[in-house]
Parts: sequence; structure tokens; C-alpha cells
Amino acid sequence: MDIFLIIVASLLMLLGVLGSFVPILPGPLTSWIGLLVLSFSDNVSISTSTLVLTFIIALVIYILDYIIPALGTRKYGGSRYGMMGTTLGLIIGILAPIPFGIIIGPFVGALIGELLYQQDSQHALRAAYGSLMGFLASTFIKFSVAVVYLGLFIWIII
Repeated sequence: MDIFLIIVASLLMLLGVLGSFVPILPGPLTSWIGLLVLSFSDNVSISTSTLVLTFIIALVIYILDYIIPALGTRKYGGSRYGMMGTTLGLIIGILAPIPFGIIIGPFVGALIGELLYQQDSQHALRAAYGSLMGFLASTFIKFSVAVVYLGLFIWIII
């Protein structure tokens, strides 16, 4: 049974790393589930405090994944319309069956939001760029946490 749990946990860890880039899978949360599955193994010891701390981190990263692109929009001079456009674009980009929808959605959403707020296309493009930078920052953070969880996983089973 332990080998089965380790195999399932390994797959979840790899899916977590992949989920940092694929919008369908919540990367760090999937990696955390891998740690949780591993904790059920009789031959592996993971403290409850480690599981709780890693869960809190994964949950915070999951929530920030939806906030950071909007903050990027704001940092690059976007208005409330641009931030709302970013959030709506992100949701539509996730749900729409278009390639790179999760990247294109927030960018286009911020651009449309800013163009509705003010007609200055230069300003709107800058805010949309901020949305893209926020998305890339969020992806980097998710990937980093998933890799740290993978390292923790490897350290625990060795």
C-alpha cells in the first residue's frame, strides 16, 4: 500500500508543477494534496504542523493567483475598470476554449476596461501590459512554491 501511496503522491507532485502553467490545475494545491497523500503512508512521517503550514501557503498562493494580475494592472496605471476587466478577462480566458486564453484574457480584459474608462489607447495598453506582468509574476510564484513542495517531497521520501 505504501508504494501505491508514494506513486499517487508522486503523480500529484508532478501535476502540481505542471499546474503552475496549466490553468485547469491549481499547482501548489495539487502539490499539497501530494504531500497529504504521502502522509498516509506508514513508512513516512510528516508532521501535522508541516501539513498545516504548507496548506496555508498553497491556499494563499491560490487566492493571490486571482489578485496579482489585477494588482499588476493597477501598478502600471490602470483604473478600477482595468482591474475589473483583468479579473473578467481572466475568468473568460480560463473558460474559453482558445489557446493561451489565460494569458490573452486578462490582457484583453484590462485593455477593454481601460478603453471604456478613457479613450487613451496608450494608457490602456500600458495597463494591459501590467496585467500581463502580474500574470507572469503569479505564474512564477506558483511554479516556485510547487518546486519547493516537490523538493520537500523528495527530501521526505529519501
